Amino acid sequence: MKPARTLLLAIVLAAMPQACTTPAPQSATEAAAPSIVIYHAEGRRSERVVWLCEELGLPYELKFRRGDVAGSFADIQAVNPGMRVAPTVFYNGELLVESGAILEFLLDRHGGGRLVPETSSPDYATHLRFMHYAEGTLASDAVADYRVARATDGKAPRGEKETDGQRAMRFAEDHLAKHPYFGGSQFTAADIMMVFPISYAIRMNVADPAKYPNIAAWQQKVEARPAFQRMLTKARPDGRVSPPPSLTMP
Repeated sequence: MKPARTLLLAIVLAAMPQACTTPAPQSATEAAAPSIVIYHAEGRRSERVVWLCEELGLPYELKFRRGDVAGSFADIQAVNPGMRVAPTVFYNGELLVESGAILEFLLDRHGGGRLVPETSSPDYATHLRFMHYAEGTLASDAVADYRVARATDGKAPRGEKETDGQRAMRFAEDHLAKHPYFGGSQFTAADIMMVFPISYAIRMNVADPAKYPNIAAWQQKVEARPAFQRMLTKARPDGRVSPPPSLTMP
């Protein structure tokens, strides 16, 4: 090739746009970490959000007054005066409440298929059932039993007559006789949801733990998870703070 022609070719090539080397857009799970601020009160439902973040490896800021539940709720009221609840979460500045909804939101944005069965899986319906059963039936029935007992004789419901809370616990116990988890064959966010009402029912003496061996085995298994243990260290460093009084045995 003649020198003049070689020079012309070099000039043309230099003027041409170079191949794009910009990386492809990141997925939701690979994108820059969101700002997650969890307003928490020790021993409350906000532990679920901390636990999920630990399972997913999501960074978060945890705000609470250690050893001061009333003070923690005062801080929550300052940022969420219309709904003083734990958890109150701010995701990139957007207010989120209701622990079940928060878990589903974070899983949709950052789960990448983790802790939720495939929608085509036979476990998917089971997972959804207990995601909502946790608060819609078990927690509401156990709390109702507790309040009724506290308003009357303060005695734990025992004997042959089964209360609503005990009935709800029995349904969970029967499920675990056939499945290792509330999510079905694998641990899912439904198990995270179920720990609080089950712990509440047993701790408040609403339910007799001796009647629920499958629940006891499940609870020991899920609470041994490293993410749960990290949650305890961060969200409940001094154990339960200012717990309500348990019902007395009849």
